[in-house]
Amino acid sequence: MQNFPILSLLTFLPIVGMIFILSLTKRQEKTIKWITLIVTGVQLLIAIVILFFYNFSMAGINDPSSFQFVEKFRWIEITGLAWVGTIKIDYFLGIDGLSVVLVLLTTIVTFIATFASWNISKSIKGYFALFLLLDTAMLGVFVSLDFFLFYVFWELMLLPMYFLIGVWGGPRREYAAIKFFLYTLLGSVFILLVMIGLYFSATETLANGSKVFSFNILTLMDTANYTTTGILSPFNPNNLRFIAYIALFIGFAIKIPMFPFHTWLPDAHVEAPTAISVILAGVLLKMGTYGILRISYPIFPDITIQLLWYIGLFGMINIIYGALAAMAQKDFKKLIAYSSVSHMGYVLLGMASLTTASLSGAVLQMFNHGTITAMLFIIVGIIYDRAHTRDMDAFGGIANQMPIYTGFVAVAFFAAIGLPGLSGFISEALVFVGAFSSELIRTITIISTLGILLGAGYMLWAFQRIYFGELNSKWKELKDLELREYFMVVPLTLIIILLGVYPSLILQFMTTSVNALVKFMGDAQIIISSIN
Repeated sequence: MQNFPILSLLTFLPIVGMIFILSLTKRQEKTIKWITLIVTGVQLLIAIVILFFYNFSMAGINDPSSFQFVEKFRWIEITGLAWVGTIKIDYFLGIDGLSVVLVLLTTIVTFIATFASWNISKSIKGYFALFLLLDTAMLGVFVSLDFFLFYVFWELMLLPMYFLIGVWGGPRREYAAIKFFLYTLLGSVFILLVMIGLYFSATETLANGSKVFSFNILTLMDTANYTTTGILSPFNPNNLRFIAYIALFIGFAIKIPMFPFHTWLPDAHVEAPTAISVILAGVLLKMGTYGILRISYPIFPDITIQLLWYIGLFGMINIIYGALAAMAQKDFKKLIAYSSVSHMGYVLLGMASLTTASLSGAVLQMFNHGTITAMLFIIVGIIYDRAHTRDMDAFGGIANQMPIYTGFVAVAFFAAIGLPGLSGFISEALVFVGAFSSELIRTITIISTLGILLGAGYMLWAFQRIYFGELNSKWKELKDLELREYFMVVPLTLIIILLGVYPSLILQFMTTSVNALVKFMGDAQIIISSIN
């Protein structure tokens, strides 16, 4: 299996489905939907196969032999350039403990989102073609080990998401789509500039002994590969590494979204159709924190360690600000959007302490938040499809009319609060345990625990306003869950409960890679400090 191009199959299978869809007529709506469901279902099965063959003992950050299911060959080669010489870009795929869980998350959320897309009635052919293109772009980000290839997939994601919000969204869909596009494009420009600077700072040794500039992420992590004259070399006394790190971090922080770059998220969520909100919160936000862990941290370990306190500070701001903003909302969907801002703050806080416990908690929180928030947006979509309003003050007593639906709501809400026995608890607990053990951010960690109280406040208040009390007479005709909706909420509920009871099911995949990252960061800092 390690020699089979399974990652390419996983990544580009949606493109095959998209081609089939584009070859059909607009009238073949059911066929288009079933093709999408089959493609995303096969993807999920492939991800499960990858988990089955995954080797837990392999670990390392900049060693190609520590990555699994590796595929590498020369993709682009341009020779004879005046001052550059030769540009070589590899098609380089591989996964480790940091990416394998996010690959699984992406396939789960995309499969569920296909069911959530079933009631799309406008331009079905275009919608599902773009949906599958977005699927490929997201998976490509998580499996790419060449910075140029990573950037291609990162940029590719913009196009389908822009149209999926701008064409199939709500009344202010054009504004939300343009705002999302401009924010993310700004971050992409920062990433592009840093990528070019890194390319001309590090060299890769080929099999024949010659050295060439490289986009290889693993090469860029190793200080031994940097030239002393490279503008972003850690050994260049006149380097711009600090500015480059900030630019790269902002590029990824916009996608998280980290305060103060978060304002695009509520608008995008509110206007996006339910399935796209599910993908946006469940997968796309994780691309930002993954990019920081995969690229920013190991390529700039010296600057990362200097700025850990500030990363923790912004994590705390995200947690508390997002919770307070959620508490002020009357729109059900906007409340969930701001709760995502708050819960992604836990990921930043875990990343700031740089301990095995907190980093494991941060990666687990990325997975758990992806499943929990996906279920929360599905819950909003179900009630909106029936009532055609998201105003929480317009509801009341829905539990009397839709008891089964309310039972699933309770699981999602209490998981978001962090109730023991559900998946949200263990990831937040690991973040706080690891972060509290770091004297650098201990005070920040203590203040951040207010997010738990505030989270319980806005979640329980919303739960009470919408689902309890007297039933509003307008909603006496609401029907409980349909068969399609069970396919959306039941799998997510099982995952939330299973990982709440047995979190090691996911933790075992990431532990060795997290340990390797922590060790690598410490060792790299010692090497760079001794030379400087």
